[in-house]
Amino acid sequence: MSPRARRRPFPSRLALLAVGTAAGTGLLAQAAPALTALPAVRRRLSPRLTGLGRADHVALTFDDGPDPASTPQFLAELDRLGWKATFFMLGSMARRSGSLAAEVAAAGHEVAVHGDVHLSQVWRTPSAVIDDARRARDSLAELTGTTPRWMRPPYGTLSGAGPEAARRAGLELVLWTAWGRDWRAEATPQSVVDDVGTDMVPGGTVLLHDSDCTSAPGAWRSALGALPRLGQVWADLGWTVGPLGDHGLRPGRVQGRPSAV
Repeated sequence: MSPRARRRPFPSRLALLAVGTAAGTGLLAQAAPALTALPAVRRRLSPRLTGLGRADHVALTFDDGPDPASTPQFLAELDRLGWKATFFMLGSMARRSGSLAAEVAAAGHEVAVHGDVHLSQVWRTPSAVIDDARRARDSLAELTGTTPRWMRPPYGTLSGAGPEAARRAGLELVLWTAWGRDWRAEATPQSVVDDVGTDMVPGGTVLLHDSDCTSAPGAWRSALGALPRLGQVWADLGWTVGPLGDHGLRPGRVQGRPSAV
């Protein structure tokens, strides 16, 4: 496995490590929200944070772009399938490829915040977490001409400052219901389909990656190749595919800005 791939631990491992190593009450309070990286905990505490929406709809989301080496191929495949999706972008990646970030938005996809840099909130100061969210939001708004609504932190881990950072930036936190583990060097289109199916439920939010900037080189190809196969599975179930904005997220505890839903 490449050095880049090794930097992406399983969220459950990262969450437990963060909480387990918290030596004092203050540090524990900072790290405890990282437990939301555990799907079972997340579903119990907040269906909305888990991305549970309309039972006949799949919210398709991508993290880590935009990447000129891969994102255009995802845009082409999504267009072929007739789907719109939500792209959780890194501010640092968007600033390197501003025209591509704008192209994603112009194609009718949602642009959302994945942070400015791909660092876990758990290991950052509260002020750094808050500044990171604001900088990413401002960069994406300027580059794409659209104001992001959603935020998903790197690795899906929230520190104690995470909800406050989202609130101050005017963003709603959404993680995911199922993911394809497409960041692994050994991932294949079929393994992505199988991994998504393991945790997929009606109304779920799916996490894939349109960039390998924090993954094994070329790992994004497994997600790209999985899209038509996933489309067939979801069509057989009678599910439609779209962005989070069309998902009708279920009521529940919202760790971000207040919502009418």
